[in-house]
Amino acid sequence: MQKQVSQKEKIKVRSVWISDIHLGFRGCSADFLLDFLHKVECDYLYLVGDIIDVWEMKKKMYWPQAHNNVIRTLLGKAKHNTKVVYVPGNHDEVLRDFDGAVFGNVEIQNEIIHTTADNRKLLILHGDQFDSVVKISPMLAKVGSRLYEWLLRANRYVNLVRRKMGFSYWSLAAFLKHKVKNAVQYISHFEEAVAHEAARQGVDGVVCGHIHRAEIARHHDVDYYNCGDWVESCTALVEHPNGEMEILNWTELVEQPKVLVQAA
Repeated sequence: MQKQVSQKEKIKVRSVWISDIHLGFRGCSADFLLDFLHKVECDYLYLVGDIIDVWEMKKKMYWPQAHNNVIRTLLGKAKHNTKVVYVPGNHDEVLRDFDGAVFGNVEIQNEIIHTTADNRKLLILHGDQFDSVVKISPMLAKVGSRLYEWLLRANRYVNLVRRKMGFSYWSLAAFLKHKVKNAVQYISHFEEAVAHEAARQGVDGVVCGHIHRAEIARHHDVDYYNCGDWVESCTALVEHPNGEMEILNWTELVEQPKVLVQAA
């Protein structure tokens, strides 16, 4: 079990990957993410898609101060000695038209190669290109997004009851995703497809997001990394100074102040 991080402690790593924040969506765990961003120091910060949920914002505008604070914190890191790269996903795909542009010291790249401290080449992409539902039927994907929103709403009520009983945060969506046979099969096929593309490009590994499931695995002699999300699990992928990779689950790792527990 990982050692909990105190409120004043800083985490110093070489690189950080975060994805699927979904700013503009009520299910976004912005308070947990802000706590993480304030504690982590890194040379490279990769935003691996679905950072801003344009799909959701087209249906209903939702943008609380915490979401604004996330943007300001990311821009602040980009201004002060952290290379920040934004790799758009399907929920913020409008940014793919700006491939190669730089806004506020943040680079927009549809795909990018990262070289680790131990000299491995990692392909970084969001991953929706390998999601058969998104690829074949964007409308069906949006229907799935609505069902997912309902599931997350139920998750908030479940955690309200858990808090009153003295239990910690728990993700209903993540639990179902791990237990339902079709979901497990889908995740496996997705991982295989992404790793196959990395092998085709001749790199050592791949980092993606999209399916909201943090994972470190190996497929086709390729290292597969998924940095997870900040809706269900609040996870980040980090590279230590020696090139070692690790997934940080922030709801388990941090000593949760009362404001974060209430916001979960």
